[in-house]
Amino acid sequence: METQVLWDLLPEEFPYEDKGCELSPSCLDCPFPDCLEEEPWGKERFLKRRRAKRMLELKREGKSLKEIARVFEVSPRTVRRWLKTVSIQ
Repeated sequence: METQVLWDLLPEEFPYEDKGCELSPSCLDCPFPDCLEEEPWGKERFLKRRRAKRMLELKREGKSLKEIARVFEVSPRTVRRWLKTVSIQ
């Protein structure tokens, strides 16, 4: 009879601190199904999509590309590229 060793479980007295990340203050209360910190480019991808969606909101409010570019401190061409990626999704 062979016993399995559960070596990957944390011991009861392990000093684990739930520090969260800059996107969620606690890992246990995180709204994301998978940890964005552990995915390759996960956090960066999330932040860029959020920025692009905000650019789209400003465009729908009637702001010009130059005004949006000033808000995000990028060029109008960058705004146009990001608006194009958001409208595809």
